Amino acid sequence: MGTVRADSPPAPPALVPLAHSALIAVNAAPAAGGITLRVQRAGGDTPLAVDDLTVSIDGVTAAATAHPDGSWFLARPPGAQDAGKLIEVTVGHDGIHEVLSGRLAGPAGAAPGAHPATAPALSSSRKQLFWWVLNIAIVLIAAIAISRRTS
Repeated sequence: MGTVRADSPPAPPALVPLAHSALIAVNAAPAAGGITLRVQRAGGDTPLAVDDLTVSIDGVTAAATAHPDGSWFLARPPGAQDAGKLIEVTVGHDGIHEVLSGRLAGPAGAAPGAHPATAPALSSSRKQLFWWVLNIAIVLIAAIAISRRTS
């Protein structure tokens, strides 16, 4: 049975889904000094030949470097807090360019898209439901006010 030596490097964090389209999926994980990205086909095991990859974080373009294993490395300044920021990835493959975006997850236990310093409030589906209910209530109040004004 194998043992883990104390001086062996820690295992890299597992890649988690960042964004996907019908054709491709982008997975990401924090790495020492930056972020590791992997772009692959959404279905099947056929390798994806990425011609061009451009990344921006909250609208600021960041340089990505291709690795021989097919992953990409996005160097980040020390202390950069990228969790919860919008990451937009433009991928050139098979003669087309796709723009995918997502939010890098925070530390374990944090809600996706939440800033690590804040507690998770409402999930996006609950926020959407809340806005629908609020909009319907406003329309009903307006309809009642207009009907009373005309009678």
